[in-house]
Amino acid sequence: MSKKSKKPILGIFILILFLSGIALGFFFRSSPLPFKKDQSQEKDPYTAFVTEVYDKIQENYWDEITDEKLSTLFKLAMEKVLDAPQVLEGQNKDAVLSLIKSSIKDKSDEEKKEFCASVSDVVLANLEPFGRSRLYTTKKEQELKNRVENVDPNTDQYQVLGLNKDATQDQIQKTFAEVEETLKEDDSEEAQQKLQQAQKAYDTLKDEEFRKNYNQSGVETSIAYELVDPKILHLHIKQFTPTTFNELQTITEKFDQGDQLDTLILDLRDNVGGAIDGLPYFLGPFIGQDQYAYQFYHQGDRPDFKTKIGWLPSLIRYKKVVVLINEKAQSSAEVMAAALKRYNVGVVLGTTTSGWGTVEKVFSLDSQLDPNETYSMFLVHSLTLKEDNQPIEGTGVTPTIDISSPDWKEQLNSYYNYPKLTSVIEEIWQEDL
Repeated sequence: MSKKSKKPILGIFILILFLSGIALGFFFRSSPLPFKKDQSQEKDPYTAFVTEVYDKIQENYWDEITDEKLSTLFKLAMEKVLDAPQVLEGQNKDAVLSLIKSSIKDKSDEEKKEFCASVSDVVLANLEPFGRSRLYTTKKEQELKNRVENVDPNTDQYQVLGLNKDATQDQIQKTFAEVEETLKEDDSEEAQQKLQQAQKAYDTLKDEEFRKNYNQSGVETSIAYELVDPKILHLHIKQFTPTTFNELQTITEKFDQGDQLDTLILDLRDNVGGAIDGLPYFLGPFIGQDQYAYQFYHQGDRPDFKTKIGWLPSLIRYKKVVVLINEKAQSSAEVMAAALKRYNVGVVLGTTTSGWGTVEKVFSLDSQLDPNETYSMFLVHSLTLKEDNQPIEGTGVTPTIDISSPDWKEQLNSYYNYPKLTSVIEEIWQEDL
């Protein structure tokens, strides 16, 4: 459909049909890649480890990186770790390995492990965009997995509301109402933080199906919803998780009755992202099946990604769609907003997004420094591109209507001529300031 048409086309929403593996933001776990070990290094786990890190950066980093640049990064990393100047005998991997060997020759095994891990981590952290790529321990990877799956092992959502697990749905609703009434008028940071925690607990426990998921696996809900008017449904997708698609189906089927409801506020504000794998699925309902949805950039290539599914029956009723974005929306949420903007689906309204436009992958390492610790590489693999084919990284996605513009209401009314929708959006936006 034409991007130039001012009136938005029918907007429908479907979220992630997750593939296997774990993911967050633009992260998705890669399958272990074949790695040929240098036979000369088999008895030396330290240089074997650094060799694999070096090679996998060159093979998988989003930009083409020369030996000259990468060897210089290793040299600078060693200078930082050792706090002393270092001299490379060449600008290649062999020179790096030679310097590694000379640096660790008089160290204990434990010091050698720490040195090689620290140098590798500093190199990864200094790849652009800075700080996105890192060396991960097993603990860090588990923490990532928990964030991806929206599991917080340190928080009991029942205890947040002061309830037992056998509490009834009426008790959950009544308790949250009391907490909300107590805290909503208190502007202190502590009170507002407690209110946010209580809201999160309530969103997870208020529906039987969501509560059942939480009881079984600790997975918290990723969508908050409210029927703000008989004709307007507000869906706030806070994160794309493995259960988001099922949550969306449950919610939209719940409201798929009668003939009044026809307007959807799709709220992507503060969305931290999710598995990029799911984008070809949840963009399908907006732009159709087998349509070009977005592109990545990787070492000079720009692979296209097409949608893989079409309409979701419970969403066909929504003839008016407004997509809300802000400066805290990032990663997959930005790609989604860019695709909707490109295809003129709904009205994208708010402020420019975060500009987190990288795809990260976890790469397993065959060579390890210690049998009791498994390291992996969390590496920026690709950049994402927005509707104008420019990188999202550092610039973000701009809304069709900037809510900071004095005439944003008039602009929105020129699309839908629906003052009630405009007033609802203004109220929603103000509540979160």
